[in-house]
Amino acid sequence: MSLDRYGVLKGRVLDHRREPDDDTPHYQILIDGDGSARAAVNVLSSGQESDPKMSELLYVAVEDFQHPILADLEKLKDGYKELDRKPGGLALDYIRGSLFDRTDLRALPAHEPGEDNDLADVLDHYVTRAQANNGSRIYAFGEPWSAEKEADKVFRFRPGRGIHNIHMNQGSAGRFKGDNGVWQDGALLFHFPAADRWVAIFLAFQSQRWHTDDRTGGALPDVPQARPGGQPAEGEPDQRLRIVGALVNAVGPSPEDESVTLINTTTESVDLAGWAIADRDQHQVSLPARTLAAGETIRIPLVPPVALGNHGGTITLLDAVGLKVDGVAYTAADATEEGRTVVF
Repeated sequence: MSLDRYGVLKGRVLDHRREPDDDTPHYQILIDGDGSARAAVNVLSSGQESDPKMSELLYVAVEDFQHPILADLEKLKDGYKELDRKPGGLALDYIRGSLFDRTDLRALPAHEPGEDNDLADVLDHYVTRAQANNGSRIYAFGEPWSAEKEADKVFRFRPGRGIHNIHMNQGSAGRFKGDNGVWQDGALLFHFPAADRWVAIFLAFQSQRWHTDDRTGGALPDVPQARPGGQPAEGEPDQRLRIVGALVNAVGPSPEDESVTLINTTTESVDLAGWAIADRDQHQVSLPARTLAAGETIRIPLVPPVALGNHGGTITLLDAVGLKVDGVAYTAADATEEGRTVVF
């Protein structure tokens, strides 16, 4: 199972509205993208968690977002674009796409009295900025709903239509398990051309698992639940080793000179047998079957079919059971100079 449809809505921000109802609070955004459409953004979980703090959504706002998808995103026309749910394209996957550092996620209440202390305030900051500048564009990733017979229930345009599920769409349990899938995560991206800047907002529910099945997007049963606030729990593999550098544009035409540099950030030796590095298209190369001491670095030469590419890409480190340990992204600008190692 997965979302019925998945894509991205691009357009101008025309209006916005907080909707602090008691059931499923949303932040509503009116977008002009080849006609009016509404983006309904969850700001509180409707899972009825016993602890109210667990109903708070996790979020991260990346102020200077850099990723290889941006060049192709900017080329899209205003309006809705259906996306193929696979690696190497415009589809988003929080786990496999190296979009942000998981440890940067924070939980925030939906609506609180005062300023700059809730998720709606965070959204206000970027939405109002985009609304004030006609040259700016918003990109809402998620699941669209079809044109309605009635006027839109929030902004009253006709016919009502829009996009929702603008959050992580995998690793869910219970009644939301049927929405799980890979390469179909939601997000909000803002492009401010005058400042030559992209901002990205990623949202997830605290009940969602971070490590999921590569085929179904369902939670893996043998991986611990994250700590409250979304931080990795003991027993999760996140950032045991880090990707600290990569030679993505080797001197000369041979791709065999590309490499990735890793460091062991733990206090113990790590057995690399069975570990692998994956590129943007999910091609993999195995790491040498050796032990990496605490604090030690290792340079991994890459061989086909793994290729980093000079137009931007991602690099993912997988442990012996295929779980993501670390991931980074680089852009075409990073790969301009031959022979230069990109530092992450």
